[in-house]
Amino acid sequence: MALFHVSPNILKNSNGNISAADFPINPCLVLRWGFRGWRIKWRTRWKCRLCTEVQAVYTLSEGKSIEGVTSLREEIYLLRGGKDDDQVEVYDISTYSLLRCLTVPNARSFTDMTSCKHSLCLYIGDDDFECVHRLDTQGKATVWQVNDVPQGLSVNAYHSLIVTCWIARCIKELSPRGISLRDVTLPDDVINPWHAIQLTNGQFIVCHGEVGDPLHRVCKISSDGRNIINSHSGQRGSNIGQYDAPRHLAVDDNEFVFVVDANNSRVTLLSPTLDYKRQVVSRDQVEWRPSRLSLCYDVQRPCLYVVANEVKEDDVDEYTVGLGRVVAVVFSD
Repeated sequence: MALFHVSPNILKNSNGNISAADFPINPCLVLRWGFRGWRIKWRTRWKCRLCTEVQAVYTLSEGKSIEGVTSLREEIYLLRGGKDDDQVEVYDISTYSLLRCLTVPNARSFTDMTSCKHSLCLYIGDDDFECVHRLDTQGKATVWQVNDVPQGLSVNAYHSLIVTCWIARCIKELSPRGISLRDVTLPDDVINPWHAIQLTNGQFIVCHGEVGDPLHRVCKISSDGRNIINSHSGQRGSNIGQYDAPRHLAVDDNEFVFVVDANNSRVTLLSPTLDYKRQVVSRDQVEWRPSRLSLCYDVQRPCLYVVANEVKEDDVDEYTVGLGRVVAVVFSD
């Protein structure tokens, strides 16, 4: 079973093909522990350049909606909506073939998923039970109570879990063992925060804004949560530089910020100071409503994976979510 259907003749650069020159390599020494002891080997890592183009759009096979995507150890993890078994599908990152499925025991409703390369585990938010499910790569599960509705999840440089609590308007930091380290209350005008990522200097990038809110922004906030250092956008809108429900974030190694603009069906790229750079994914490319991001530094193909779900509105203004798809942004010159 394959994860994606790839349209023909779309993996192209200006010369007609993707070559190694499109992705600069940073060689480094890696010290790794294995069953035969310590080993030292050379390894290369792709470094994403600022200039990006969508060179391939991968469309998911028919299935349930997707509530999260992440990558870990050359595998892609998709979090499917619903209460059935096999909620997490695991695919090979190179061939996109299905490897196995994982079940999230006693789960109700999913909000987000992220992964920790240090602890080799997945974190899955559950808003009904107000908890986070921790799964290892083989499916062993534990539950961490949050005691607030967990909306967005990320992992910081110290391997702690950063939980954005939408209703409480705060950020909770949990240790790799699930111990509560601190709560960070956000400024009063940061209403309905969806997702937060902590930078290496301790500051937070936060996106917030829902229909009816006065502000739809991306903010850089001090480590104590008291001050807004920089912000991008303001009133809700569809013009360049505006957002209509900025829902999810990804930050690269150079602290450039990718923003899912959900109701405008696009992904925006911001500078480290939150200045507008360009639109990375357009409405025509994503087609459905985007909701999640995951930045993957794979050796073969560095990608920004964008989750988009088909949303239908009925006669009484209620929404139903149908199929899901992923748009992969391949970095190149």
